[in-house]
Amino acid sequence: MPTFRHAVRALIVDESDHVLLCRLELTDHADKVILTSPGGGIELGESLQDALARELMEEVGLSLRDLVPQPLWRQQAEGPRYAKGYDGVVNTYFLVRVPRFEPRGALTDEELAAENLTELKWWSLKELEEYDGDAFFSPRAFPQLYRDYLEQGVPAEPRKLGL
Repeated sequence: MPTFRHAVRALIVDESDHVLLCRLELTDHADKVILTSPGGGIELGESLQDALARELMEEVGLSLRDLVPQPLWRQQAEGPRYAKGYDGVVNTYFLVRVPRFEPRGALTDEELAAENLTELKWWSLKELEEYDGDAFFSPRAFPQLYRDYLEQGVPAEPRKLGL
């Protein structure tokens, strides 16, 4: 039976529909540079909500105290290249709508670097769709998935994603 790394991620969207993404620079991964939503692994005994609150405070300095994240997507990818020591990953993505803020988490620059996080940036849909840089989106279809969310809203059940 495969062993998956379970994680939570947040689609943090501001009042102008810009989304906050992390740039991860990985040394032991096939895709060396990845643009993805803030978030991370669920620790033993944590609920999805508790893990999301911890990760967002650590990485971007966002408190979920008065916010109600909405489940948006659920991604499952199998294969050893997704998470060292696991057979794959299961990511649950939540929508978090907030006024624009300057992201600065509780972790130090050194701690963020140890987690391979090198940059946080707000992106417009146009910037996502026109991006032609050195990084891969995770999930790969992120610009289209984000467009779908903007056009269709939050689904009744989280949308199932592959890579």
